[in-house]
Amino acid sequence: MAVQSLINKLQSEYPGLRFTAGNQFCWSPETGEIFYKAKASGKKANWSLLHETGHALLEHQSYKGDFELVRLEVAAWEKARELGEGVGVTIDEDHIQDCLDTYRDWLYKRSICPTCTTKCLQQGDFVHYRCFNCHTVWRVTTNRFCRAYRYKKASAGAEAFALPKTGI
Repeated sequence: MAVQSLINKLQSEYPGLRFTAGNQFCWSPETGEIFYKAKASGKKANWSLLHETGHALLEHQSYKGDFELVRLEVAAWEKARELGEGVGVTIDEDHIQDCLDTYRDWLYKRSICPTCTTKCLQQGDFVHYRCFNCHTVWRVTTNRFCRAYRYKKASAGAEAFALPKTGI
C-alpha cells in the first residue's frame, strides 16, 4: 500500500488528524501534525506512519525521564499494530524491536558512569545521573537524535560541567 493511500484511510477513520509532508516521520505535539516523508514508500514507510499516528492518537506530549520515553515508544508501537490491523497492514515484530533497540541503546550509553563505567539510573530531572559506585554526577543531552554525550561535574559542589576524558 502506498503511503498516500494509507494516509487517506487514516484520515477517513480519524478526520481530526493532520498529515504534513516533511523530512522524516515524526509526531509534533506542538503543531498537532504527523510528518511523513513524501517520497518514502514500502512497508517500513507505512509502519513508520502508523507508529507516528499512534503517538498522535495517544496524545503523547512530552516525557520526563528515560523510562517514560521507552514506555511512550512501546505504547505507540502497540497502537500502530492495532491501527495496522484495521487497515490491513501487519507490522513485523523484528522491525518494532529494532526500533525500540535504538532507544534502549541510547539510554544505555547515557547511563554509563564516565568515571568508573558503572551503569546507573537518572537522578531527579531528565538530564542528571549520579553513580551508585563512585558518586560521580554527570548530565546528558535531552536530544534523542544525537550522540549520547555525558558531561561530568567539574568538582564536588561545582556548578560547571566538563566533558569527560572517556566519552562514548
